[in-house]
Amino acid sequence: MAEEGGDLNAENDLTQIPQKVLEQLSGIVIGKDDVKRILIVTLIAGGHVLIEGLPGTAKTKIARSLARIIGCDFKRIQFTPDMMPADVTGFYLYSPNNDHRFMEGPIFASVVLADELNRTTSRTQAALLEAMQERQVTVEGTTYALPKPFIVIGTQVATGAEGTYPLADVQIDRFMLRASTDYATVEEEIQILSNIDYLDEPDIETVTSGEDIIKLQQQAKEVYVSTENVAYIVSLVNSLRRDPDVLSGPSIRGGIAIFKCSRALALLEGRDFVIPDDIKELVKPALQHRIKIKVEAEMDGVSPADVLERVVQQVPVPKIEA
Repeated sequence: MAEEGGDLNAENDLTQIPQKVLEQLSGIVIGKDDVKRILIVTLIAGGHVLIEGLPGTAKTKIARSLARIIGCDFKRIQFTPDMMPADVTGFYLYSPNNDHRFMEGPIFASVVLADELNRTTSRTQAALLEAMQERQVTVEGTTYALPKPFIVIGTQVATGAEGTYPLADVQIDRFMLRASTDYATVEEEIQILSNIDYLDEPDIETVTSGEDIIKLQQQAKEVYVSTENVAYIVSLVNSLRRDPDVLSGPSIRGGIAIFKCSRALALLEGRDFVIPDDIKELVKPALQHRIKIKVEAEMDGVSPADVLERVVQQVPVPKIEA
C-alpha cells in the first residue's frame, strides 16, 4: 500500500497516461467532459460503463476513439431482438468430416461497444454476464479467456421505447459506472459543425498500449484509501439502503465501485491518495443505476438523483489530517 500524502512521481510515464488519453479524447469528441472522465476512470478501475442517451450523442465515437487511443482492438455489437447468445460469444463450426473449430464472437476484443443493449432479449443480454464478471466465456463446456485489458461500454435507448427489453438488475449491477449523454450545447454544436471534416476523419494518436493499461490498473491498486474514507463509502451506501424513499438500495458492488473508481480518479488527478471529493464525485455514476425508488415517492416527483443528493448532504464528510 502506498504511503498517504504527496503527488505521484512525474517521472513515471504510467502516471501521465490518464491525462494523455483524456487530452486525445477531448480533441476528438467535443463536450461530454463528464462522460470522458467516467470512461477513463472505469478503464483504470478495470470495470465496465453504461452510457445512456439520445441517438447521435457521440456514444459510438467515444468508444471507438478510446480503443484507438489506447492501442487496443475494438468491436461493436449492434443488439437487435433476433440476436442469439452465440452471436455475442461465438460458436463451434462443424464440418462434414466431424472436425470443428471455435469461431470467436465479437466479445473477443479489449474494447467492446454493446450498442442498444436493451433492444435484445434477456437471454442474449445474459451472454454478457460471464464475460463482464469473469473475463471469460464458456461455449459447449469449454472456457475461453478474453483479452486484457477488457472493458464493455454498454448503451441503451430510453426505457419503454418500442422494441426494448429492460435490463435485469443483475445485468445493470455489472456496470461499474453509469454516464448520461445529451445533445450538445449551442456553442458545442457550432464548434462541431465548423470542424466536421476533421471530426469525421480525426487524426487519432495512440498514446499508450494495452500492456501499459494493465500496469496502470495494477498501479491504481496501490493508491492509498484511508480508513476514514472507506467508512465514508460504507456510510453513503448504507444511508441509501435505509432511505425512506428507496425501495431497494445498492448491493455491495456499489461500494466496491466507488472504492475502486476513487483510486482511479485519484490517479487521473495526479494523486496517490483518495480524498473525500473523489468519493462524492462518484456517488451518482456509481449508485444511481443501482437504486429503485418507491412508487409513491416517484408519484411525488422524487428521483434517484434527488435521493443521492440528499444522502450526500446528510452523511458527514470525514476530516482527514494531512
